[in-house]
Amino acid sequence: MLFSKKIAYCLLPFALASCGFEPLYVERSQDEGWYYNGKFDTSITDEMALIEVAPISDRLGQMLRNELLDSFTPKGQPQVPAYRLRVDDIQKEVVLQALRDDITATRERVKYTINYTLYDAQSNKELVHGDSLVYLSYDILSNPYSTTFAQKKAEKNAARILANDISLRLGAYFHSTKTKRGNPNEF
Repeated sequence: MLFSKKIAYCLLPFALASCGFEPLYVERSQDEGWYYNGKFDTSITDEMALIEVAPISDRLGQMLRNELLDSFTPKGQPQVPAYRLRVDDIQKEVVLQALRDDITATRERVKYTINYTLYDAQSNKELVHGDSLVYLSYDILSNPYSTTFAQKKAEKNAARILANDISLRLGAYFHSTKTKRGNPNEF
Protein backbone atom coordinates (compact mmCIF):
# COMPACT_ATOMS: atom_id res chain seq x y z
CA MET A 1 0.00 0.00 0.00
CA LEU A 2 2.79 2.42 0.93
CA PHE A 3 4.67 1.56 -2.27
CA SER A 4 1.64 2.41 -4.43
CA LYS A 5 1.29 5.81 -2.76
CA LYS A 6 4.93 6.61 -3.56
CA ILE A 7 4.37 5.69 -7.19
CA ALA A 8 1.23 7.83 -7.32
CA TYR A 9 3.11 10.83 -5.92
CA CYS A 10 5.90 10.35 -8.45
CA LEU A 11 3.44 10.18 -11.33
CA LEU A 12 1.44 13.23 -10.22
CA PRO A 13 3.65 15.83 -12.02
CA PHE A 14 3.33 13.87 -15.26
CA ALA A 15 -0.44 13.66 -14.89
CA LEU A 16 -0.65 17.42 -14.31
CA ALA A 17 1.56 18.11 -17.31
CA SER A 18 -0.52 15.90 -19.58
CA CYS A 19 -3.82 17.50 -18.53
CA GLY A 20 -2.79 20.97 -19.71
CA PHE A 21 -1.76 22.36 -16.33
CA GLU A 22 0.60 25.27 -16.88
CA PRO A 23 2.19 27.53 -14.26
CA LEU A 24 0.88 31.08 -14.50
CA TYR A 25 3.99 33.08 -13.56
CA VAL A 26 6.77 30.99 -15.09
CA GLU A 27 8.64 32.01 -18.22
CA ARG A 28 8.48 29.47 -21.05
CA SER A 29 12.04 28.78 -22.22
CA GLN A 30 11.24 26.46 -25.14
CA ASP A 31 8.26 25.48 -27.23
CA GLU A 32 8.25 21.80 -26.30
CA GLY A 33 8.94 19.80 -23.21
CA TRP A 34 9.45 21.02 -19.69
CA TYR A 35 10.06 24.75 -19.74
CA TYR A 36 10.85 25.93 -16.24
CA ASN A 37 14.46 27.09 -16.09
CA GLY A 38 14.38 28.97 -12.79
CA LYS A 39 13.28 32.30 -14.26
CA PHE A 40 9.95 33.85 -13.38
CA ASP A 41 8.04 35.79 -15.99
CA THR A 42 7.12 39.21 -14.63
CA SER A 43 5.25 40.35 -17.74
CA ILE A 44 1.88 39.33 -16.30
CA THR A 45 2.43 41.15 -13.02
CA ASP A 46 3.77 44.15 -14.96
CA GLU A 47 0.57 44.23 -17.04
CA MET A 48 -1.60 43.86 -13.95
CA ALA A 49 0.25 46.79 -12.34
CA LEU A 50 -1.16 48.97 -15.15
CA ILE A 51 -4.77 48.37 -14.04
CA GLU A 52 -6.67 51.31 -12.60
CA VAL A 53 -9.44 50.18 -10.26
CA ALA A 54 -12.49 52.45 -10.40
CA PRO A 55 -14.12 53.41 -7.08
CA ILE A 56 -16.79 50.96 -5.92
CA SER A 57 -19.87 51.95 -3.92
CA ASP A 58 -20.72 50.83 -0.35
CA ARG A 59 -18.44 49.46 2.36
CA LEU A 60 -17.89 46.04 0.78
CA GLY A 61 -16.93 47.79 -2.44
CA GLN A 62 -14.37 49.92 -0.62
CA MET A 63 -12.79 46.87 0.99
CA LEU A 64 -12.86 45.01 -2.33
CA ARG A 65 -11.17 47.93 -4.10
CA ASN A 66 -8.47 48.10 -1.43
CA GLU A 67 -7.81 44.36 -1.77
CA LEU A 68 -7.63 44.69 -5.57
CA LEU A 69 -5.22 47.63 -5.31
CA ASP A 70 -3.01 45.61 -2.96
CA SER A 71 -3.07 42.73 -5.40
CA PHE A 72 -2.52 44.63 -8.66
CA THR A 73 -0.48 47.66 -7.67
CA PRO A 74 1.33 47.10 -4.37
CA LYS A 75 3.82 49.84 -5.29
CA GLY A 76 1.13 52.44 -5.96
CA GLN A 77 -1.35 53.50 -8.63
CA PRO A 78 -0.04 53.57 -12.22
CA GLN A 79 0.73 57.04 -13.59
CA VAL A 80 -0.57 56.07 -17.04
CA PRO A 81 -3.00 53.16 -16.68
CA ALA A 82 -3.37 50.85 -19.66
CA TYR A 83 -6.47 49.13 -18.28
CA ARG A 84 -9.49 50.12 -16.22
CA LEU A 85 -11.31 47.67 -13.98
CA ARG A 86 -14.89 48.39 -13.08
CA VAL A 87 -16.84 46.40 -10.51
CA ASP A 88 -20.62 46.76 -10.62
CA ASP A 89 -23.77 45.29 -9.26
CA ILE A 90 -22.75 44.07 -5.82
CA GLN A 91 -25.56 41.88 -4.56
CA LYS A 92 -25.93 40.51 -1.06
CA GLU A 93 -28.33 37.71 -0.28
CA VAL A 94 -28.85 36.60 3.33
CA VAL A 95 -30.45 33.27 4.24
CA LEU A 96 -31.35 32.41 7.83
CA GLN A 97 -30.29 28.94 8.92
CA ALA A 98 -30.51 26.70 11.97
CA LEU A 99 -33.88 27.84 13.24
CA ARG A 100 -34.83 27.38 16.89
CA ASP A 101 -38.24 26.31 18.13
CA ASP A 102 -39.29 29.97 18.37
CA ILE A 103 -38.32 30.46 14.68
CA THR A 104 -35.28 32.61 15.38
CA ALA A 105 -32.11 31.82 13.49
CA THR A 106 -28.80 30.92 15.06
CA ARG A 107 -26.82 31.19 11.84
CA GLU A 108 -26.83 33.29 8.67
CA ARG A 109 -25.44 32.36 5.28
CA VAL A 110 -24.51 35.29 3.05
CA LYS A 111 -23.97 35.15 -0.70
CA TYR A 112 -22.12 38.05 -2.32
CA THR A 113 -22.23 38.35 -6.11
CA ILE A 114 -20.38 40.94 -8.19
CA ASN A 115 -19.85 41.71 -11.88
CA TYR A 116 -16.56 43.05 -13.15
CA THR A 117 -15.32 44.35 -16.49
CA LEU A 118 -11.79 45.11 -17.65
CA TYR A 119 -11.52 47.84 -20.28
CA ASP A 120 -8.67 49.09 -22.41
CA ALA A 121 -7.99 52.57 -21.03
CA GLN A 122 -7.32 54.20 -24.40
CA SER A 123 -10.02 52.69 -26.61
CA ASN A 124 -12.54 51.92 -23.83
CA LYS A 125 -12.94 48.49 -25.45
CA GLU A 126 -14.21 45.73 -23.17
CA LEU A 127 -11.51 43.08 -22.75
CA VAL A 128 -12.88 40.78 -20.06
CA HIS A 129 -16.26 40.53 -18.41
CA GLY A 130 -17.20 38.13 -15.66
CA ASP A 131 -18.90 37.60 -12.37
CA SER A 132 -17.70 36.25 -9.07
CA LEU A 133 -19.51 34.97 -6.02
CA VAL A 134 -18.70 33.84 -2.54
CA TYR A 135 -20.71 32.10 0.18
CA LEU A 136 -19.92 32.81 3.82
CA SER A 137 -21.72 32.15 7.08
CA TYR A 138 -21.54 33.21 10.69
CA ASP A 139 -23.29 32.51 13.96
CA ILE A 140 -25.94 34.78 15.42
CA LEU A 141 -25.01 35.01 19.07
CA SER A 142 -26.88 36.30 22.10
CA ASN A 143 -24.44 39.21 22.37
CA PRO A 144 -25.26 41.76 19.61
CA TYR A 145 -21.68 43.05 19.58
CA SER A 146 -20.34 39.59 18.82
CA THR A 147 -22.84 39.12 16.01
CA THR A 148 -21.93 42.50 14.51
CA PHE A 149 -18.25 41.60 14.74
CA ALA A 150 -18.94 38.27 12.98
CA GLN A 151 -20.86 40.09 10.22
CA LYS A 152 -17.99 42.54 9.67
CA LYS A 153 -15.45 39.70 9.63
CA ALA A 154 -17.53 37.82 7.02
CA GLU A 155 -17.74 40.98 4.89
CA LYS A 156 -13.96 41.48 5.09
CA ASN A 157 -13.36 37.83 4.17
CA ALA A 158 -15.78 38.18 1.24
CA ALA A 159 -13.83 41.18 -0.09
CA ARG A 160 -10.56 39.26 0.15
CA ILE A 161 -11.95 36.14 -1.56
CA LEU A 162 -13.61 38.12 -4.35
CA ALA A 163 -10.44 40.15 -4.96
CA ASN A 164 -8.35 36.97 -5.15
CA ASP A 165 -10.82 35.46 -7.62
CA ILE A 166 -10.76 38.53 -9.86
CA SER A 167 -6.97 38.74 -9.63
CA LEU A 168 -6.55 35.11 -10.65
CA ARG A 169 -8.98 35.45 -13.54
CA LEU A 170 -7.28 38.57 -14.85
CA GLY A 171 -3.90 36.90 -14.43
CA ALA A 172 -5.18 33.99 -16.52
CA TYR A 173 -6.46 36.47 -19.11
CA PHE A 174 -3.07 38.18 -19.41
CA HIS A 175 -1.36 34.79 -19.50
CA SER A 176 -3.61 33.62 -22.34
CA THR A 177 -3.03 36.81 -24.33
CA LYS A 178 0.74 36.53 -23.85
CA THR A 179 0.83 32.87 -24.91
CA LYS A 180 -1.92 33.33 -27.54
CA ARG A 181 -3.92 30.36 -26.26
CA GLY A 182 -7.61 29.88 -25.73
CA ASN A 183 -10.39 32.42 -25.82
CA PRO A 184 -9.33 35.24 -23.45
CA ASN A 185 -12.90 36.56 -23.10
CA GLU A 186 -14.00 33.50 -21.13
CA PHE A 187 -12.63 34.59 -17.77
